[in-house]
Amino acid sequence: MGDDSHSWTAAPAAAERARSVLAAAWSCSVTAEGTREELVGAHTVGEDGRVYVDVPEDSSLLTAAICAPRGEPSAVLEFADVAPVPVGNRIRARLWLAGWFAVEGERLAFTPTRVVLRRPSGSVVVDLDEFAAAVPDPLTTAEARLLTHLADCHADAVERLTRLVDSESLHRAVRVQPLAVDRHGLTLRIERARTHGDVRLAFHAPADDVAQLTERMHILLSQASAASCPRALQRQRTDGDG
Repeated sequence: MGDDSHSWTAAPAAAERARSVLAAAWSCSVTAEGTREELVGAHTVGEDGRVYVDVPEDSSLLTAAICAPRGEPSAVLEFADVAPVPVGNRIRARLWLAGWFAVEGERLAFTPTRVVLRRPSGSVVVDLDEFAAAVPDPLTTAEARLLTHLADCHADAVERLTRLVDSESLHRAVRVQPLAVDRHGLTLRIERARTHGDVRLAFHAPADDVAQLTERMHILLSQASAASCPRALQRQRTDGDG
């Protein structure tokens, strides 16, 4: 998947992906001292990846943090990366941060000591220094809006992009939806009757803002227009193969 060097790769490195999940998440689950709390809209993220949590005065997390000895209690924060477009199995990744809470003013500051990112391809332990130094993908906060617009208003463009997918991957496809986009490329979800698969269309160069993303998408669509329609998809439209 590449590393966190400055060289461009066709997919985000693990540390960048982890920071993107953290930046986009609106809620998280916190397990500490034998209790579990679901927090919604209660956390912010520092530039170094530390998580700051606003909790009620009667929260068991606050009590545990105040009463704990140095560097304790141990806690685990879990974040889910959910696809904004409705598809089967919408969880694209999960992020676990293990570490400890400390009281800072009226909020809790969480310092991670272990970072684990789980994607469909498997789990990876993210280096703590790389995690602290990484920044979220620049399209993270715009991704949900961009993907839902693509799915709702430009279904014809999504279908055209399937011309860039090899016909074997489209075998018995019943629907294709945009699953994810980042500065490195666009991922399509190929849905079948009982299974699914994901196909990534890499950009020729990274897109660091929405204007650059628009240009990268136009290039992909131009390439798709020049390609022939996959036979598998032609058969699907002709005989309803699913």
